[in-house]
Amino acid sequence: MASRNRFFEVTRRGMSAVLAAFTAFAILLPGSGLSQTAVTSPFFCSNAAATEKAIVTFVERVTKQGSPDFVPPTERIATFDNDGTLWAEPPIYFQLAFALERVKVLAPLHPEWKDKEPFASLLKGDLKGALAGGEAAIFEIVTVTHSGMTTEEFDKIVRDWITTAKHPTTGKLYTEMVYQPMLELLAYLRGNGFKTFIVSGGGIDFMRVFADRVYGIPPEQIVRSSGNLAFELRDGRAILMKLPTFNFNDDKAGKPIGIQTHIGRRPIAAFGNSDGDLQMLEWARGGGGVRFALIVHHTDAEREWAYDRSSSIGRLDKALNAAQAEGWTVVDMKNDWKTIFPFGSK
Repeated sequence: MASRNRFFEVTRRGMSAVLAAFTAFAILLPGSGLSQTAVTSPFFCSNAAATEKAIVTFVERVTKQGSPDFVPPTERIATFDNDGTLWAEPPIYFQLAFALERVKVLAPLHPEWKDKEPFASLLKGDLKGALAGGEAAIFEIVTVTHSGMTTEEFDKIVRDWITTAKHPTTGKLYTEMVYQPMLELLAYLRGNGFKTFIVSGGGIDFMRVFADRVYGIPPEQIVRSSGNLAFELRDGRAILMKLPTFNFNDDKAGKPIGIQTHIGRRPIAAFGNSDGDLQMLEWARGGGGVRFALIVHHTDAEREWAYDRSSSIGRLDKALNAAQAEGWTVVDMKNDWKTIFPFGSK
């Protein structure tokens, strides 16, 4: 009992809160059978009563039968960015770390890379030089490492990598670098009839491998950037090949387009952390009825990282201005979150 109390940082609500915490935890477990059980508190931002109250008030308004703000469960759509919102993103995006590792694995098959950027710099261990080409360099790295194989082959490669790959700063598995308060928030929303989606700029096939296990979000509820696929028959067996061409960029203005194309409903709640999420938050808030938008502001340089307006990764500038002007909820990570990661510290 004591270990679970510490896990949820329950300090204010007595035995009723403990019981609710067990319920929220059960929702995260596959096969728990409690995914539709109402949860009374998200145990979210336990140092910030105002933020928690805003979340709870919104949920209660849209879920109370007979309320003029009631939203049917089929329309309770909540969308979440991933990098910097559900899990950490410095020093580089985790999918890019995967791609960099794949360059090393594939290098023996590409001797021409020794004299071709950005691969030449990568193979020399010069990450800064490799990424000096900006988005074009990253695009080329991702393209060659995410294509030329079947979807099943790619699935296995990612699965093998994510099982052992560790963050360069914390030494923790990348899948442990998730935000505990956001896991609890996902559970809270699902426990109140919401359907939760990840809407992020990374590759869709990459995240589909582990999102169900890590977040409780199944593959069909992932909206992300994608490459083109080709159907083939190989030795009489139907396969899908991943092609080195781009299909859709699910970032910035692409996020509302991806939501409409994939989900077909405007979300009533959206959660992000950077300017890349601005249009998704605006799209969610732009519908009728009660709406909710939240920004995770990285302010804790001791337990995580502090960055916003001038950062080269996860820049939060225009979206922070919009949040302040429009009255969106902003989480101050340093002051609002008693626990950041499930393992308790950076």
